[in-house]
Amino acid sequence: MDRGNLTVSVVVPGHNEEKNIRPAMEAMASMFEDSGLKGEVVLVDDGSTDGTLAVARSLEAELPFLRVLTHQPRRGLSRALECGFSAATGDILVFYPADLQFSAHDIPRMVDKILEGHDIVTGWKQGRYEKRFVSAIYNLLSKWLFDISIHDLNSVKAFRRELLDVFEFRSDFHRYMVVMAVQAGYKPGEVKVTLSPRLEGKSKFTGSWRVMVGLLDFIAVWFQYRFASRPLLLFGSLGIFIAFTGVILGLVALYMRLVLESGFRPLLTLTVLLITVGILLFGMGFLGESIQALSRKLEREQRDDRRPRSD
Repeated sequence: MDRGNLTVSVVVPGHNEEKNIRPAMEAMASMFEDSGLKGEVVLVDDGSTDGTLAVARSLEAELPFLRVLTHQPRRGLSRALECGFSAATGDILVFYPADLQFSAHDIPRMVDKILEGHDIVTGWKQGRYEKRFVSAIYNLLSKWLFDISIHDLNSVKAFRRELLDVFEFRSDFHRYMVVMAVQAGYKPGEVKVTLSPRLEGKSKFTGSWRVMVGLLDFIAVWFQYRFASRPLLLFGSLGIFIAFTGVILGLVALYMRLVLESGFRPLLTLTVLLITVGILLFGMGFLGESIQALSRKLEREQRDDRRPRSD
């Protein structure tokens, strides 16, 4: 497949971007004209309280490639992306923010990368930005824990439409789309993209609390893809270790009572506690495995039901 045989849907979420919407859409128009790409822009107004929606509606009447969707009240970036991607019709879907910090003319380069054989392509930001250190920590941890050779997970993205089935659009999970794709067996790629300073409006992702939220989300994603499909690996191993520690302490307690003829009741209490907790954890892992087996069986049955049958 080449550029002429595919369509591209660019999903642009925006919240209070009144002054950025028109130049952003003009840049998109220029990109489509210069690149020869065919497609659409799906602009999702996520509960803006300024004139963003009014500007977007006026542009929708002027630009044939533009479609405008709206959320009231605000639902967040992940939900806005889910809404936009669900409404998009293109073969390749692209996430681009409305703040003008990224160039629309990088989109054809990302599309070309997909045509080379990659399934999802993310932009590797080039330039200065205020959260560079925090972003570097997240990306380094992701490389280590998820074995992903991508420099920048939280950036603009383009991907094949079929990947929508593997994404979860929970709050703030948009930054882990590459992780979800790789865990499902898809091939990632990246291209360098220029990051420019924001000229109008305010960033929606500032504040120290965002770092804590991002860290907790990171742990949630790591747990989900590391252990959710194999719960016995975590809970079973931990349970066996704790119960074994309890048995060792129990033998020590017996030695102290029978050989040294001196008891230590707190040690006996700790022994009982550790063995009990270990058995409970192992049981949780076993129960989780049973639930996973049932879930996989239901998924197979649903796939079989969707398959066409010949009479």
